[in-house]
Formats: sequence, C-alpha cells, structure tokens
Amino acid sequence: MSQNPHICASWADTGHVQIWDFSSHLNALAESETEGSQGSSSVFNQAPLLKFGGHKDEGYAIDWSPLVPGRLISGDCKSCIHLWEPTSGSTWNVDSTPFRGHSASVEDLQWSPTEPNVFASCSVDGNIAIWDIKQKSPVVSFKAHNADVNVISWNRLASCMLASGSDDGSFSIRDLRMLKEGDSVVAHFEYHKHPVTSIEWSPHEASTLAVSSADNQLTIWDLSLEKDEEEEAEFRAKTKEQVNAPENLPPQLLFIHQGQKDLKELHWHTQIPGMIVSTALDGFNILMPSNIQTTLPSDGS
Repeated sequence: MSQNPHICASWADTGHVQIWDFSSHLNALAESETEGSQGSSSVFNQAPLLKFGGHKDEGYAIDWSPLVPGRLISGDCKSCIHLWEPTSGSTWNVDSTPFRGHSASVEDLQWSPTEPNVFASCSVDGNIAIWDIKQKSPVVSFKAHNADVNVISWNRLASCMLASGSDDGSFSIRDLRMLKEGDSVVAHFEYHKHPVTSIEWSPHEASTLAVSSADNQLTIWDLSLEKDEEEEAEFRAKTKEQVNAPENLPPQLLFIHQGQKDLKELHWHTQIPGMIVSTALDGFNILMPSNIQTTLPSDGS
C-alpha cells in the first residue's frame, strides 16, 4: 500500500488473499543497521491481519488504490473480482459479491490514477474492461488483443493513456478518450516475440514506459519519438559516415536490456528518475540506462 508501505497484500495458490503488517520486520532491519551485525537473526512467525477465502480459485491480479488508502481489488482465475474496503487501519470489509465481466481468468488490475471509484481489468479472454465500483458489470469492455492480455498499466501522468501487454508478445497504447469513437489504439508494437510479462509507465516522463518479456529482454520506449530522416541526413553529412540503424527497430525503442533468464516483473524507481528493478528466474537486476537520462527531469528542473 503506497500510503502505508508496511501493509502488504499477497495471493496464495490456495486461493486465499492475505493482508500483512510488516512493521516488525522493518523495525528489525532498522535496528540491525544501528546495532551492527551480531551474527544472529530473528524469524517472525506472524499471522496475517486478514485472510480472505471468498475467491473460488487462485489468482494473480491485485492492486491497491493510489487515491483511497486501504482500498484493494483482487481478481482470480475464475474471472471474479472482489473489492476490499478498509474499516480501520487494520481491518477490511470484503464484498462477497464479485464483479463479473470476463469469460476467463483475470490477469491484472489497475486503479485509475484520477478517479477513486474506477479501475481496469484485463483477461485471458483478450478483453480489457473499465469498471465503476458502484456497479457489478463493466462500464465498457473491448477486445484488446488476439491473445491473452497478461498485464496493463494506467499512466499516472497522462491518465487517458492505458498500456496493455499480450501473450503474443505485442503491446498496445490506448487513449481512453477515444473509446466511444471505436478505435482507441494510438500505438501498437510487435517487437517482442514471446509473452509480455510486465509493463509499466515511467513515474517521471509521461511518454516513457518499460516492457519485459519471456524472450529475456527488457525494453524501454519513448512514444514521443519519431523517425527523422532529415536529422539522419544531417548527421551523415557531419560525420561522413553511413547510419546503419536496423530497419526493423521502431524509432520509439530507446533501450534493450538482456542477460536475465525468464523475466517476470519490472518497476521504475519512484524517486530516482530512470532507475528500474527487474526480477527474473535467475535473480534481479537494478539498471539505469545512460541514454535516457536527458529525457527525464533533472534535479534542477
């Protein structure tokens, strides 16, 4: 939970969603730093604050509200989404009646960054749905990809933009203001050849996002970039060299990170512009590509 970082939610393969208070763990870490390493460690056998067993199957989708502290949504493989409303700092009321609008597993959930009652979901059925918690059916649902939609990310700097990544390796950007007009896709890329496993907008630059895939690549994209043949010609004239950029690389592709096996998840650092952490089967990496620093705010801006 962003408002209370010591509170965490987790899914289990038993079909339970649990809420945890990690205050004691964080305090133990702080104490170990001040006291120095004594060669001893403590193991906490801690019970969760709440254990919800109302889901009919295991799941993967879960998201804390960025606007309402303690508000949570969780989605399972039986296409059900449950809303959690906080009743105090350590108790929740979970609505036993789920939101239903998908015909297959709910893979990811994202709260709107500007509307406290609105969230988005994506599913194995290839659809994305936009919901209002005041009603149990979607406000709008649309076909997003021809394969499973694995992940979505709602742009917190440009709230009309929603990114989605698919099992076929493609990812799309939609302008939600254009949904009523039909085709809301403003960008679509098929660079990755294996399932997209994670996608996230930069918290510092509205046009930049990062994507990870099962093809063992993490890519960073800037949608504001376009191919500039005049600039390339000017560069060739100055350097008297041939520019041999691969024709199949989109001009929006800023950076490619390789070397990790079976990439699963990535996140931008909220305080250090340009820094990303990525998790994979063989560990995690922390990276900060030098070629994107000029596109992000500096300390003096």
